Amino acid sequence: MQPKPSRVLVVTHPLREDVAELAEKIAAALRGAGVAARILTGRVASLGRAEAILVDDRGAAEPADLVLALGGDGTVLRSARLAAEAGVPLLGVNFGRVGFLAEAETGELETVVARLLEGDYNVEQRTTLAVESESADGEITASWAFNDIAVEKAEPARMLEVFVEIDGARISRYGCDGILCASPTGSTAHAMSAGGPVVWPDVDALVVVPMNAHALFAKPMVVHSSSRIRIGVESAGTAGALIADGKPIAELTAGSTVAVRRSDLPVKLVRMSGRSFASRLVTKLSLPVDGWRHGRI
Repeated sequence: MQPKPSRVLVVTHPLREDVAELAEKIAAALRGAGVAARILTGRVASLGRAEAILVDDRGAAEPADLVLALGGDGTVLRSARLAAEAGVPLLGVNFGRVGFLAEAETGELETVVARLLEGDYNVEQRTTLAVESESADGEITASWAFNDIAVEKAEPARMLEVFVEIDGARISRYGCDGILCASPTGSTAHAMSAGGPVVWPDVDALVVVPMNAHALFAKPMVVHSSSRIRIGVESAGTAGALIADGKPIAELTAGSTVAVRRSDLPVKLVRMSGRSFASRLVTKLSLPVDGWRHGRI
């Protein structure tokens, strides 16, 4: 059992009117139960995060003690940094297609709200990523990601020449589409599509995945979460881009380096079901558990 939240920030998909209408109903139900609720629409990046996490209650602005994200995985990712920086739990309700990060579906909303008001939920701490890039002229860009950090080529017809170091040791040099660094939670997103392994979210690790590398050794790697990952861009005529959770952060030119490590700001995900990660994996990804041998004698 967890403490009953007294102030909830509801984050919605910026382009879904149906979600916005439902958010109003949820906020009204919370307020009726004595919980201060604020709805945050639009793009989180357009607001100061301190402002975004405040919930108005009879004229007094107070920090929220729970973030409720209504939408798909994109909405959960938009909400994750808000929740992480405030140190409060995050609950995702899926209005999208897969909704791997969400804990509940739309048809469960009434039950979800009731259980929140009773404190009937658990909190799972998830590893996140911190990244810092340095351009050839010394300009520093820092960011954060829940799922993954990518160093990608910016020109579709060209390869990006990069090197990868783990804990100060040079691992390899690639001509490739890019390099992905994923948290265990993000291992089921872009990294999995690029051929990386699925990592259980409680495993103390990070994943490094070369994308379409022109090299004999181009295997994905699973490293300890304390490892320091460094990627250097060597392409003289091909620009790269630094991407955090699908959002461009910085342009990368020859001589730029990117350092990735485990962040000190974990995400606290609300869990209400007793489903194991394996069960969630099968359900969300519609895995063919019977395989190709089903029905054979």
